[in-house]
Amino acid sequence: GYNADIKEFWQTGRPLPKGHRFEKWMPPNNWVSEIPYFKEKMSELFSQFDQLGKTLLQAVALFLDLEKNYFEEIVSEGNNVMRSIHYPPIIQNEVGERSGAHEDINLITLLVGGHQPGLQIYSNEGKWKSADLERRTIICNIGDMLQRFTNHKLVSTTHRVVNPFNQLGNKSRFSIPYFVHPNPDWYIETLDSCCTEDNPNRYEEGILSEDYLQERLKEIKLI
Repeated sequence: GYNADIKEFWQTGRPLPKGHRFEKWMPPNNWVSEIPYFKEKMSELFSQFDQLGKTLLQAVALFLDLEKNYFEEIVSEGNNVMRSIHYPPIIQNEVGERSGAHEDINLITLLVGGHQPGLQIYSNEGKWKSADLERRTIICNIGDMLQRFTNHKLVSTTHRVVNPFNQLGNKSRFSIPYFVHPNPDWYIETLDSCCTEDNPNRYEEGILSEDYLQERLKEIKLI
């Protein structure tokens, strides 16, 4: 059977003006008026993540021998999501994990917080390794869209959040991932320079990023 993840979250997306061409894919945010400055602080953090994501994609572009600002327009109005996650204390004999093994669908993910143990990544050696964050550290994960664009030269990071096996299980765990998405109308085609005799093109046909997102969400039964 299927066990749901043991977590809850609040999600913040990119604000768009009314009538924007992408509004059918990017609904307006809901805000908690009872918490002072909630909207202002969440919006400020979203903007800071947005800029950091663009900066990191500049480094990715240079690594791929592309122009530094190659991704700038591609992500200028992307369907980015900032998710404030609370993993509640684990009840004895709890069924399921805080977050089961998965890959992110988007381009890159920035992860801040989660100083408590539990985050693991699946290594190239086929082993789960702890990836707990130090303070003032942000992890950057490769997502499925960037993996597809680079013909798996950059591989999507498989990760999970396991339940602690000690007294830390009695405490809440918090983290804030920021998912950097391309514009919904970006057409994902395999980068020619990432296709070689040893690594031939795995995707002969391209796909719109929004279509790919919906396709993957259905695969993992989120819609």
